[in-house]
Amino acid sequence: MSIGRTNRFKGIALAAITTTAVATGVIFIQASADADPKPTLAQARAQVQDLQHKAETAGEAANDLRGKIQASNARVNALKAGIAKQQSQVDVVKRQIGSLAVAGYQTSGMTTTAQLLLSTNPDQFLSQASTAQAFAGQQNSALRRFQSAQGKLTDLQASEQTELAALQSVQAQQDALKKQIQTNLNAAEKVLDKLSDAERAKIEAENEKEAQEARAERPSRDGDRMDDNLPVPANGRAGTAVQAAMAQLGDSYVWGADGPDSFDCSGLMMYAWGKAGVSLSHSSKAQASEGRRVSKGDLMPGDLVFYYSPISHVGMYIGNGRIVHASRPGKPVKTDPIDLMPYNTAVRPG
Repeated sequence: MSIGRTNRFKGIALAAITTTAVATGVIFIQASADADPKPTLAQARAQVQDLQHKAETAGEAANDLRGKIQASNARVNALKAGIAKQQSQVDVVKRQIGSLAVAGYQTSGMTTTAQLLLSTNPDQFLSQASTAQAFAGQQNSALRRFQSAQGKLTDLQASEQTELAALQSVQAQQDALKKQIQTNLNAAEKVLDKLSDAERAKIEAENEKEAQEARAERPSRDGDRMDDNLPVPANGRAGTAVQAAMAQLGDSYVWGADGPDSFDCSGLMMYAWGKAGVSLSHSSKAQASEGRRVSKGDLMPGDLVFYYSPISHVGMYIGNGRIVHASRPGKPVKTDPIDLMPYNTAVRPG
C-alpha cells in the first residue's frame, strides 16, 4: 500500500472516530440533561417546599437533643464538682497517713523490749506503749478511710467518663442533623438555580410580598394590647403569649433562633410563652408534653398546636381556625389556617 493511500485511510478512520466521539458526547450531554431537566415554576416551588420542610424536620430533631445535651452537661459538671470535693477528702486522709507514718518511724528504730530496758522511767514507757497501740489503731483507721475515699473518687471518675462518652454521642447525633439541615437547604438552592432569572425574581417577589403582608398584620410592638378585631383573649397569660407571638409577624425563620428578630417554630413558642412567664423547651416534641392536652374542638387562643407524625412543627392557635407560627426556612413568621399541615395534637401551657 502506498504512503498516500495509508494517510488517506488514517484520515478517514480518524474522522470516523472523531464523529463517533462527538456523537457519543452529544448523546451523553443530552442524556444528562434529560436525567436532570429544568423544572417548571410550579415543580420548583413544590420541590423547594419539600426540601425546606425536610430541613425543618431535621432542625426540630436537633432541637430535641438540646435538652439531652443540657442535662448531660449538668451531670458532667456535678460529677466534676463531686470529684474535686472527693479529691480534697482523699488528700486530707493522705496527709494524715503521712503524719502518722513519720511519727511511727521515729519510734520504730528498736524493739519494745529494748526500749523498756533502756528507759529511765519504765512506768512512763509502759504508759507510752499503750498510747503507741492506740496510735497504731489510728494508722489502721486512717488507711481504711483512705481506701474508702479513694474508692469513691475512682467511682466518680468512672461515672464522669461514662457521662462524657454519652454526651459526645448525643452531640455527634446533633451535628449529623445540622448537616442534614444544610444539605436540604443547599438542595433547595440548586433547584432555584435551575430557574431563569425572571422565574427566580418572581419567587423572591412573592416571598417579599408574603413577608410584607405578615408585617402589616403585626400589632404595635409598643402597644399594651392587640387590635380588637384580632381573635385573641383580652388578658391573662395566654393573651400575653398570643400578643408576643403576633408581634413577631414578618420576622424571618432561622433554625435554632428564639428571638428577638428571627425564630424557628419551637423558638417562637418558647419566646412568646416566656413573655407570659411560662418556661418551655426549645423543641416541638418536648413542648407537646409541657401542657395540658386539649382536643381540637376545645382549642383556645394561646394553645400550642402540633403537626406531623412524629411531631416536627408547632404553631400557636389564635382563634377563628388560625395559627401563628414560624413556618419554615425561606418563609416569615405568619398566620395560616389550622389545617394547613397534618394535625397531630395540642396542649395548653401554663
